[in-house]
Amino acid sequence: MYFRYGYGYDWTIILVIIGAVISGIAALNVRGTFNKFNKIKSMRGLTSNQVAEHMLHAAGIYDVRIERVRGNLTDHYSPNEKVLRLSDSVYGRTTIAAIGVAAHECGHAIQHQENYGPLKLRSMSVPLASIGSWVSWPVVIIGLLLGMTPLAKLGIFLFTFVVFFQLITLPVEFDASARALKILEQDRILDDMEHMGATKVLKAAALTYVAALFTTILQLIRLIYIVNGRSRD
Repeated sequence: MYFRYGYGYDWTIILVIIGAVISGIAALNVRGTFNKFNKIKSMRGLTSNQVAEHMLHAAGIYDVRIERVRGNLTDHYSPNEKVLRLSDSVYGRTTIAAIGVAAHECGHAIQHQENYGPLKLRSMSVPLASIGSWVSWPVVIIGLLLGMTPLAKLGIFLFTFVVFFQLITLPVEFDASARALKILEQDRILDDMEHMGATKVLKAAALTYVAALFTTILQLIRLIYIVNGRSRD
C-alpha cells in the first residue's frame, strides 16, 4: 500500500537504510583490508615515517612535519599547518598497509605543493559544506513545520554543498593514491607483491569515499521527495 509522506509510512527511510548498509560495508572492507596487510612487513624494512620523509624530500618538500596522531586510520595531511599526521596504527610501522597509507598522505602534500586544482576547490568548499551539513536539515524541518516550502527548499539547496564536497573529494583522493602508488613502484620501496597489497589497501580506502558520496546523494533524494511531497499536500 502507498502512503504519502506525513500521512503514513515514510518509504524514504529505505534510502537511509541503503546508505547505512553501503557505508557499513565499505568501512568493514577498508578495516579488514588494512588489518590484513598491516600484519605483513615489507622486505626493505622501511618505516612509514621513513617512506613519507623520502617521498616529501624527493618532491622538494622540506617544510612539512610528520607527527603522530591518536587513533586508528585517523591519518591526514593538514595543508594549513603543513603537517602530515600518521595514526597509531601507521606511525613507525614497517608494514605494507602502513607504508601505503603514509604514501597516500604524502600524495596530498604533493598535491598541495603543486596547487592541484581539485584540492584547492575542496579546501575552499569546506566552510560551505560545514554549513550545509549542520544547517540544511533544521532549515528543512522548520520550513515543513511552518508550511514554508521556499524555506524548506533553501535547506535542500544548502545540502547540495555537502554533495558537492563529497563529489570533489573523489578526484582528490584517487589522485593522491595514484601518486603514492606510482612513487612506491618507481622508487622500488615495495616489491611487486607488496605493491599489490598497498594497492588493495588504498582502493578499499577510496571506496569509502565513493560510498559516502552515494549515501549523501540518497539523502538529497530523500530531502527532495519529502519537501515536494509536502508541498503537493
